[in-house]
Amino acid sequence: MMKPHRKKRLGIILFIATGLTIAIGLTLFALSQNIDLFYTPTQVAAGEVTPGDKVRIGGMVKEGSVDSAQDSLLVSFAATDYAHDVIVQYEGILPDLFREGQGVVVEGSLGAGGVFIADRVLAKHDENYMSVEVKKALDQAGASAANHPLMPES
Repeated sequence: MMKPHRKKRLGIILFIATGLTIAIGLTLFALSQNIDLFYTPTQVAAGEVTPGDKVRIGGMVKEGSVDSAQDSLLVSFAATDYAHDVIVQYEGILPDLFREGQGVVVEGSLGAGGVFIADRVLAKHDENYMSVEVKKALDQAGASAANHPLMPES
């Protein structure tokens, strides 16, 4: 037979353990819902991105592809890894460092017709920096500074 003070202590320990388990479970569930997977334009072209899923796409802003609406903040451009392009639409103010031929990472989801609807646009911050994700993606696509003069050498 268990003594009353030990029974009380065991009850408190079980209550705390149950509370921690529930808190950790809810935290992990919330984090899994907010994961942004990273893809390249080649992976998007291969159909690896499910329309509606929140993802990141990285690459370079294709030269001559930026098109701004005159009467709104809607901008469309092509993100490229020099093997494939993804048309990106974004409504908002672009970062100051956004320009053609520069590295870019866009967050959002793939919409109808393969157009990527961006919620956020991230541009590189200086001449020598390229996101590790973008650099790796471009390297995998066979793009390098030697065969693409717009890419900075690392």
